[in-house]
Amino acid sequence: MALKVAIVGLPNVGKSTLFNALTQTAAAQAANYPFCTIEPNTGDVAVPELRLPPLAKVAGSKEIIPARINFVDIAGLVRGASKGEGLGNQFLANIRDCDAVAFVARCFEDDDITHVEGRVDPISDLEIIETELMLADLESLEKRITNLDKRAKTGDKEAASTLRLVNLALEQLNNGRPARAATISEDDEKAWRMLQLLTSKPALYVCNVEEGSADKGNSHSDRVADRASRDGAKAVVISAQIESEIALLDETERGEFLETLGLEEPGLNRLIREAYKLLGLQTYFTVGPKEARAWTIPVGATAPQAAGVIHTDFEKGFIRAETIAYDDYIRLNGESGAREAGKMRAEGKEYVVHDGDVMNFRFNV
Repeated sequence: MALKVAIVGLPNVGKSTLFNALTQTAAAQAANYPFCTIEPNTGDVAVPELRLPPLAKVAGSKEIIPARINFVDIAGLVRGASKGEGLGNQFLANIRDCDAVAFVARCFEDDDITHVEGRVDPISDLEIIETELMLADLESLEKRITNLDKRAKTGDKEAASTLRLVNLALEQLNNGRPARAATISEDDEKAWRMLQLLTSKPALYVCNVEEGSADKGNSHSDRVADRASRDGAKAVVISAQIESEIALLDETERGEFLETLGLEEPGLNRLIREAYKLLGLQTYFTVGPKEARAWTIPVGATAPQAAGVIHTDFEKGFIRAETIAYDDYIRLNGESGAREAGKMRAEGKEYVVHDGDVMNFRFNV
């Protein structure tokens, strides 16, 4: 499953610079990893995974295939986007297909880059974008109510259930809160997602800071972090300008450059990790002579569900999963060593997969 994240923000906050850094990074990875630019504003990037190379080395894998994350660059939104200002409606529609929304907030001062609102205030930036998404959701929901109400009164149980969720979302929106503030039961989660609300999507606040603040942030990003904690969102500090420079360097140069800045890794790695945490995702691996590969699954997924990510037949005909913890696989030098040490486990249909599990599935077609 490829995670799809919409990058949104006001004009001139560094959103396109960030997206360009992502796609340049992906282009640099093309020799080793699958990469394609699907559309001019969409790109797939390999998810940074430090555990893959050691797995491949132990297994003698010819190829390393990481999981992927898909970024969609939404053109700069402005006040009135929900009413069609700029190209608002077109781009708001693009957000509906995404799993999460990354709000890029300008957290740097630069007199040479004009802010569309005439000042640098990241909290106001976030509120403008969130307001436009909320207004779009309100309009979408209000159009559905009359028809749902009519159907519910005829005894249509599905319509009645949907109407209940619509009213739950409207309660939040009418009180100035995004739909994700609502408490949704596990039984309602699928129907809730079917509403395709822009403000029900998990939010990641990306604080775009100047180069000197890339390691610890600044007063602007501190305000955004406080806001994120209150909103139930995640926040990450990143310098889009630095990332665009890093993307053009080779591995050795990149390490040296990061060291001079006091950074252990590119900010894009942190951004992707935070997106995974936000969506409750984790990674398991399949390893062999042909390839070492990372697969993305939800936290709490069972072995058959994990197998289904590879192919639906794997889930339907699931028999068992031969499973080795990552640390055991590396420490015991692979599958044979793990088996001899009793660290390879035969797990059944009820097994809940752990992050880092190395798995081999047995199934009937």
